[in-house]
Amino acid sequence: MIQTIRNAWRVPELKKKMLFTIMALLIFRLGSAIPVPYIDGNALDQYLQSQSGTILGLMNAMSGSAFSMATVFALSIQPYINSSIIIQLLTVAIPALERLARDGGEEGRKKIASITRYTTVAIALVQGLGYYSLVNSYGLVNGGELNKFWVGTVIVLSFTAGSAFLMWLGEQITEFGIGNGISIILFAGIVSRFPQMLMDVINGFQRWLTVQGGAQGLMAKNEGMTEETAQQYIEIMKQGALAPWVIALIVIGMLALVVFIVYINNAERRIPVQYAKRVVGRKMYGGQSTHIPMKVSMAGVMPIIFAQSIASLPATVCAFMGITKESEGFGGGLMRLFDTAAPFYSIIYFLLIVGFSYFYSTMAFNPVEVANNLKKNGGFVPGLRPGKPTIDFLMKVLNKITMFGALYLSVIAIAPIITGNLVGYSSLAIGGTSVIIVVGVALETVKQMEAQMLMRHYKGFLE
Repeated sequence: MIQTIRNAWRVPELKKKMLFTIMALLIFRLGSAIPVPYIDGNALDQYLQSQSGTILGLMNAMSGSAFSMATVFALSIQPYINSSIIIQLLTVAIPALERLARDGGEEGRKKIASITRYTTVAIALVQGLGYYSLVNSYGLVNGGELNKFWVGTVIVLSFTAGSAFLMWLGEQITEFGIGNGISIILFAGIVSRFPQMLMDVINGFQRWLTVQGGAQGLMAKNEGMTEETAQQYIEIMKQGALAPWVIALIVIGMLALVVFIVYINNAERRIPVQYAKRVVGRKMYGGQSTHIPMKVSMAGVMPIIFAQSIASLPATVCAFMGITKESEGFGGGLMRLFDTAAPFYSIIYFLLIVGFSYFYSTMAFNPVEVANNLKKNGGFVPGLRPGKPTIDFLMKVLNKITMFGALYLSVIAIAPIITGNLVGYSSLAIGGTSVIIVVGVALETVKQMEAQMLMRHYKGFLE
């Protein structure tokens, strides 16, 4: 990966794209530090620290801590992701949108992109209103003597404008930078939290050392401290304490996840294809053998992102209404049910990843279209007749590969949640999803850089 970046830096055009991407990410991080007016960011940050294992903590991780600081980019690109999911589902369900996507060509894709943008703004307005309801219910809005309607309007429009700007920034990165702009922004937000995650682990180890020292050791270090006070302090330190074996397990597990993700991401099933010989004029065409590569992880990180957005929706609505896990009634029960460390959340998360893997794979690879293209060009899979037998074979292979890829994504997404429940460290539920997204986006970006370098260094037969 490092060698690929070095080689790309030597190519002037790729260097400009890399610099553009870096500048765009700097703007993203700058906006993530600009607070929205009238909100007490310090009090909100203290409240969200106690919600690290809930959906609020997950949204904070995806936004690069902008959510907890109530900044302009607090909603991050979640509205755009939700909008993309809705439009893709409607494209399958509504015939008019399906025809527009299939037969509309470039103009059709532009219309669907425009619809997605408008839907993003609408979702951002709803989420901004929910965010305002959340901070207002806890008395974190400092409007002074100003009209509450004016204060609420400024806050909601600030969040909506920030989300719309990030959507535009992601499109600019896709067009003028390197990689998928939305994925790159999500990647940058997660990576920006790594230093804080490291500090949390160090703090947990220090808490464990304090607990191991006991009340007597604490009293020896702090003269004048009573035994009762020391015991109370020890009980507080037990919350979030991380033993060395737990830290070692976390590090080994994360490294194993990275290795496994890289291995599966490069795995593919190659379908052999033979082209028949045919004579056109005085020349003979065809006769060569090739293959159709079908990646095991064809859907990439999109099922993880989609599943996380849908699974977090009920708890997100409750959280924006000021409902917590300690609340009574239906809302509190829903928050506890969809807590990121809860078993029910893990089951729903698992099923959604499997479902979105099949959905995204069928969109990325169409067996009917591939079989028809092979037939038109005189190609065939050895041992199979062109037409329906080839379609059935490709469909069978696609289902098998998609199932394995879906199980792979589901297992590595759920394993950190289970491990976190066993060791009592709820942040692993967020850390596992973060590793999947970060590694997946990094590999996809490097592959795009390699493809662009290959295209620019390719030498024709005249050279």
